[in-house]
Amino acid sequence: MAIDGHSPAIADGGGDATAIGDLPTDALALVLRRLDGASLAALGCASSSFHGLAADPDAWRGLCLALWPSVRDVVSDGDGYRRLFADAFPFPAAPPPPSTSNAAPLCCLPTRLVSAVDLHHGGACIMSRVVETDASSGWFLGAPFRVDALVQEGFSAPSSPIAPSELTLSWILIDPASGRAVNASSRRPVSVDRSWLTGETVVRFAVVLGDVALDAAVTCDEQHGHVREVSLCMEDAEGGGVSGRDGLAAVAAAMVGARQGRGAEAAASQKYEEFVKGKTARKERMARRDGIIDLCCSGVGALAFVGLLLMLTFW
Repeated sequence: MAIDGHSPAIADGGGDATAIGDLPTDALALVLRRLDGASLAALGCASSSFHGLAADPDAWRGLCLALWPSVRDVVSDGDGYRRLFADAFPFPAAPPPPSTSNAAPLCCLPTRLVSAVDLHHGGACIMSRVVETDASSGWFLGAPFRVDALVQEGFSAPSSPIAPSELTLSWILIDPASGRAVNASSRRPVSVDRSWLTGETVVRFAVVLGDVALDAAVTCDEQHGHVREVSLCMEDAEGGGVSGRDGLAAVAAAMVGARQGRGAEAAASQKYEEFVKGKTARKERMARRDGIIDLCCSGVGALAFVGLLLMLTFW
């Protein structure tokens, strides 16, 4: 494909060249609708003659609905699907970690979050939901950051019992006021943890944002072959929960922040492993420190007891 602003040409058997731009617009539109989002966006930048075709709202709508069926009733205007894809398809780069010292003012944070959640099993969509969260309430801001898409309901795949390793999850967080969105899950599992005691399996789809991680978890009951819970939480580098206000600040920063390029999905699992290793190392250091403190306290107590015995003996 030419990138100099001219339509590429195709030579026929008689030696005449036919430009792709000479093809009927309807035929070109049908061809472009078979492209993925990245290719469609690149095509719009490659040639001025393709810019209008690549901005076709119907093409972007079909592409987004194929990836995320849940956004059907979320996006209202025609160009909204293209903006949604640009925000939600790439993985977010790590924004500055939230803290009380540099947290955004409450008035600048989203007052409402819309979660578009699509769960697939073996390539087939088995759950598609939109969850609205009041992010301005004192309960949400003060409690640990958490959004539930499925709680203790349970459902099975239409054709077969659910295999946790074959699940894929898309969780998009949308700010309706600004129209910005961010991808909050790794799409493919970063970890599969089985509990032999309860018979449950927790499949995690995490996105690391600096010192915090968005942790989308799908809890499966392998004994009955169905999904029991689907939730999104946020944890810090110490393994503790992040408050709703700090979590909201991290999400807002990720929405307006940079996006990662190619290879980001493959790197998501590695980043999560590094995050978990760092969290484990911190817990081990804290455990060693607490052990040393306990040992010192025990030694001081023993010395005090021996001193008391000596005083009573020689008094």
